[in-house]
Amino acid sequence: MDTVRDESGRVLVDRAENGRYRWRAKAGNGRIVAISAPAYSGIDEARRAYSRLRREAPTLAARISHVKDGAGWTWVLQSSSGTPLARSIRSYERYATCQIAVAKFLALLAASDA
Repeated sequence: MDTVRDESGRVLVDRAENGRYRWRAKAGNGRIVAISAPAYSGIDEARRAYSRLRREAPTLAARISHVKDGAGWTWVLQSSSGTPLARSIRSYERYATCQIAVAKFLALLAASDA
């Protein structure tokens, strides 16, 4: 997998074996906290999608759901039309912890250096 970092080092764009690209967002502590829900055809398209996500963050809805085959909760940020845009990188043991995680990601998006 090829990885390209943005200038802040907070957004990584990875190329998967199938040739598609996804962005991953890093928190200040270096942990990956979210990944793009869709895959993109190129690096620039993935970067533009992350920039749009940052601009649209105040209008996005967070959907928290129970993991289908296992224990835990995951979150997805979706557009007003219901299109998934970003998702949690992992599942969380408790619903409340998942709520906190998506709130922290939204705060990361709002930060000027994200």
